[in-house]
Order: sequence, then C-alpha cells, then structure tokens
Amino acid sequence: MAVVKVKRPKLGFGEKIYLGALAKGFLITLKHALKSLAGKSIGADSLKSSGMGVTMQFPETRWDDQLPEYYRGAPTLVTDEQGRERCVSCQLCEFICPPKAIKIKPGEIPTDDPWAKVEKRPQEFDIDMTRCIYCGMCEEVCPEQAIYLRKDYLITGLSRAAMVHDKKKLYEIGGVRTGLVNKWNELK
Repeated sequence: MAVVKVKRPKLGFGEKIYLGALAKGFLITLKHALKSLAGKSIGADSLKSSGMGVTMQFPETRWDDQLPEYYRGAPTLVTDEQGRERCVSCQLCEFICPPKAIKIKPGEIPTDDPWAKVEKRPQEFDIDMTRCIYCGMCEEVCPEQAIYLRKDYLITGLSRAAMVHDKKKLYEIGGVRTGLVNKWNELK
C-alpha cells in the first residue's frame, strides 16, 4: 500500500488567528439580521411569521393547514361502523415497534358474544407517547387496519403516567373508520 504525504498550505498571520473568517461570519449574520428587521426573511410568508424572522408565532398560528399529506402523527386505535374493535390482538405492532412503546395484553372473546368473529381482542393496549418515535411501522404492519397515525402534533401531559394512552383513550381519540380502508391502494 502506497503512502501519500499531503502538504498543508502555509497560513498567513491573519489566517492563523481567524480574523478573516470571524469578519466574514459577522457580516453574514448582520446581513440576515437586517433582512429580518426589514421583514424580508426567506420563508417568513409561508410560516405566517410576524415579520421578525422566520419563526412561527406558536400557539397563535399553527401548522394545521400546512401539514403535508404524508405527515405521521401519534398512533391511535379505530373501531368499525358497528363499534366493534378492529384490533384482534395479533401483537405485530408490539413486536415491530422499535422503541417498544406499545404493550398489549391479549384477552379472549366469549363465544356467546355477538361480535365473536375472532378468537381474541386486546384486554389491555397501552402506547407510551414519551417513547413513541412516530415511525408508522405499527400502522403498516397491522393486518386488520386497527391502528392509524392521526395528524396530531400537540400531545401533552402533566406527568409520565398521563402520557401513557390506554385502550379507552386510544379508541376515544381514534374514532370510527367506515368500510375497509385500503391503506396501500393507489386509487383509494
């Protein structure tokens, strides 16, 4: 293997003490600050800013009307038109979840139940929103289309326990999905 020796260029006194680089950085920063004060910041219009830079004035203005179609928010459970749980407790979402934010405890459905179309349903279904990374893998792997990512980015809680969404809360915020939704169908 050949050894290549690289010669470094000789630096002058000004380059050694970074005076040129410091002055150049200061001028760029000053230029951006003056543009910001003049209300001509790049991206200020699209973010509905106050004209003082490109920072969105949250909570007065929100992203709700500007969320892209592919935005992935927090996961939630949905029911069908008759109010039945779509989740059959297969636990694929629990197994595929990278940060292990989903915990499912399967339970059996009594045979006399009129909705006993499957063998089991979740007895407990918890998603720890402090651990969830909103990757969407749980939604993609669900064979029954029971878990969806909603377009919500305002998930708050006063304690860690409040950030663990149980089955009741997940169904409450998930709502009802009518018909069979073909998630991967191009025509939808």
